[in-house]
Amino acid sequence: MTNEQLREVLGARPFRPFTMQLADGSKVHVPHSEFMLPHPKGGRTVAVAMSGDAFKIVDLLLVTAIEVGNGRPARRGKKK
Repeated sequence: MTNEQLREVLGARPFRPFTMQLADGSKVHVPHSEFMLPHPKGGRTVAVAMSGDAFKIVDLLLVTAIEVGNGRPARRGKKK
């Protein structure tokens, strides 16, 4: 993944939550643009805020795919 591709998804208006698939099979969810801090000079890493005070540093060369959501929460089941 390139910085330009990430900035396009991150800068979309309206913002749409997305999930990055990593080469090791793990996923990193970005619910809002404020949860991600790209390198200001276009470096190959980004910081993503996780739950609590945790954060994850992601190497963009290890991102294999991005799944972009529709901006609505996932449904947990049918209402009866």
